[in-house]
Amino acid sequence: MVFTQPKWVPNVDLETVPDSIPVSYFMLDEKYGRAKLRDSRSPFICGLSGSQYTSSEAKQRVDFLARGLAKELNWAPNKGSEWDKVITIFAHNTLDSVPLSWAVHNLSGISSPANSAYNVSELKHQIKSSGSKTIFTCLSLLETAIKAATTSGIPRKHIYLLSMSYEKQLGYMLPSDIKTVDQLILEGSRLPELEPLQWEKGQAIRQCAFLMYSSGTTGLPKGVQVSHYNVMVNVLQVAAYESPARRPGQTKVVLGLLPQSHIYGIVSICHISIYRGDAVLVLPKFDLPVLAASIEKFKINVLFIVPPIIIQILNNKPFLDRFDLSSVSEVFSGAAPLGVETYRALLKNYPSWYICQGYGMTETTSAVSMTSALDIFPGSSGSLAPGVQARIVSLSDGSDISEYGKAGELLIRAPNVTSLGYLNNEKATVETFGSGKDAWLRTGDEAMFLKNPNGDGNEHLFIIDRIKELIKVNGHQVAPAELEACLISHPLIADAAVIPVPDDAAGEVPKAFVVLALHNRGQFFQNHSEFIEEIHDYVKQEKAHYKWLKGGIEFVKSIPKSPSGKILRRTLRDYERQKIRQSAARL
Repeated sequence: MVFTQPKWVPNVDLETVPDSIPVSYFMLDEKYGRAKLRDSRSPFICGLSGSQYTSSEAKQRVDFLARGLAKELNWAPNKGSEWDKVITIFAHNTLDSVPLSWAVHNLSGISSPANSAYNVSELKHQIKSSGSKTIFTCLSLLETAIKAATTSGIPRKHIYLLSMSYEKQLGYMLPSDIKTVDQLILEGSRLPELEPLQWEKGQAIRQCAFLMYSSGTTGLPKGVQVSHYNVMVNVLQVAAYESPARRPGQTKVVLGLLPQSHIYGIVSICHISIYRGDAVLVLPKFDLPVLAASIEKFKINVLFIVPPIIIQILNNKPFLDRFDLSSVSEVFSGAAPLGVETYRALLKNYPSWYICQGYGMTETTSAVSMTSALDIFPGSSGSLAPGVQARIVSLSDGSDISEYGKAGELLIRAPNVTSLGYLNNEKATVETFGSGKDAWLRTGDEAMFLKNPNGDGNEHLFIIDRIKELIKVNGHQVAPAELEACLISHPLIADAAVIPVPDDAAGEVPKAFVVLALHNRGQFFQNHSEFIEEIHDYVKQEKAHYKWLKGGIEFVKSIPKSPSGKILRRTLRDYERQKIRQSAARL
């Protein structure tokens, strides 16, 4: 059975979606349907300093920055391949990160945002994999950026800085030999206009705009090629879906706290909001007092957050009561399922808030389904977006499931699915995206559909579990296989498996099951705590903080595996859940 959008959801006419312009033109030129510049709020506002640019000023900065980059890097809009013009953005959220991507798009280049929590080796992998020619960073991450860039063949002169007000307040010194984005914009303002892009029909479908790195399920992160068309379609899908619950011409202030290196942050928050004329209140990281003060000061209307932040809001209500949060009308939770109990607790504390969820992946350019304020079904990820088709197939034999309330693997077919696949990884592309024009994307998520009994009986998507076994830590994706490979490289360890375990603050954290190498087992009982400390320190040295084994380390005699040698992580997760239940029963 094929599930589709509810009848009340407006359609998107795909024939009207531009296919011969970059997403930067689509976002900054009114003739492509975005909100009038004069009627729009400032697209980005710094939540720490209040700095901002009007929509018209932001458009001009993008133009000047493209000119400055063209001269600095010897890039021309209509010459060379897009793969000759790849940049890596390794920074905390800034006012200029997304405009920088648009400036690169104006030159027919590619933007590859990198997780700001990466260490040198992780960043180096992305730089080399993407073929980036330059890196843009911020002062607090400059040391890591320099080490990764120089060992990847990027000269120091091609490292640039994005401005962040709080870094200046903390006393970071600006190196005299590294240019800033502001300097490039100033230089560009003195240069002649660039020639317009001369794209062929369909080029926006065939050309990558954002190279987003997804952890996948095995090994190192893979580059997902998100096309210009993918982004434009997803913006129009969400705008159409939300239009019945939004007054024409209405603009809002939305929270831009989630990383702009993540598809949720860069598309669902930044692109969709700005296309509608909203303001994105930019914060570099989660800090509850700063968030509360920002809501009060800037009158934020929509909170785009993740379940761990909702837990923090629930746990700190007495503190939050000191602030005026009355401007908030909507909370949008994504990146991981929000439990019904958490939903109800939040609604009890803040009964005037519409609490919505959504579901999407990097491979679907973000949103596939979302909740409308007009049709809320607690615990669901909302209904399908315009043009999205979904199937639920049996985990045992792959047959279609048509019954409501019966779970299986979720398959998706939609114009926002990234048809370009993974960069230089045909095997993984075929495994995930299938092959042929009518192929279905295998999400790796276990899901089901239910009809909302309290509304008009609309179909809602429920995400049950992750077949792919990704661990989601505060919105970050962690591949168990990456950590397992790291662990096995340590001389103490013969074998290892990593699974997610629940965590109140982070949602999930990794836990390792470890088999010691034979020559270490005799020393184990005398040095138990030292062994654990040694392994923790090793992972901390090798991996970003969100990949640390905060769920603990448990030593076992063997790792459960299938006859083919695949780790049976579901067996380990069932074992862990049984331990939790037994512990709760004793209490």
